[in-house]
Amino acid sequence: MKFRPLHDRIIVQRLDEGEQQIGGIIIPDSAKEKPQQGKVLAVGDGRMTDEGKRIPLDVAAGNLILFGKYSGQEIKLDGADYLIVKEDEVLAVIDNATDTQKPERKN
Repeated sequence: MKFRPLHDRIIVQRLDEGEQQIGGIIIPDSAKEKPQQGKVLAVGDGRMTDEGKRIPLDVAAGNLILFGKYSGQEIKLDGADYLIVKEDEVLAVIDNATDTQKPERKN
């Protein structure tokens, strides 16, 4: 199914952060926090100004983004969970997608 968000909205698929463990105890899915980063699947055409000009979005399909814990509206399409957020709710774009791992500490 093809879908396109309207105006300054973005469709995001949350990234799995793997299984969480605290002190060797596996946390059940119901107690886990949802990841706050995701991959942009589709973007709207942009926000309209009062003068009628359209301002394009700073994010594009394929970008990895960070967003707030309670941002957006959760939806389910074709059995998959997605999140629709406004561009204002995006906190950052991860420029180098391969560097999403934690940096090594120097002694």
